[in-house]
Amino acid sequence: MAKLVALYKKPADVAAFDAYYFSTHVPKAKKIPGLKSYEVSDGPVGSAQGESAYHLVAILGFDSLAAIQAAFGSPEGQATAGDLANFAQAGVELLMFDTKPV
Repeated sequence: MAKLVALYKKPADVAAFDAYYFSTHVPKAKKIPGLKSYEVSDGPVGSAQGESAYHLVAILGFDSLAAIQAAFGSPEGQATAGDLANFAQAGVELLMFDTKPV
């Protein structure tokens, strides 16, 4: 299994971010080929030190790192990545990695 983690920084307008994210971005992302799972944080995103700089965390699951790369090379993946500029003006960090049970 592999994961793509999107860390969305706190937007100036939280309500506008949430409205766009859930009504427009999520439906686009769910069309990405090879997507196996899609989870988002629920409520405030904290850190060990307390408050964090992040508003929302999204965790997308794929079969492998190669599957993530292929998915974002697809038209649906490119449309989803291109959509970030429409709502994530505060910034987003994208992390991709393979996972293994321990």
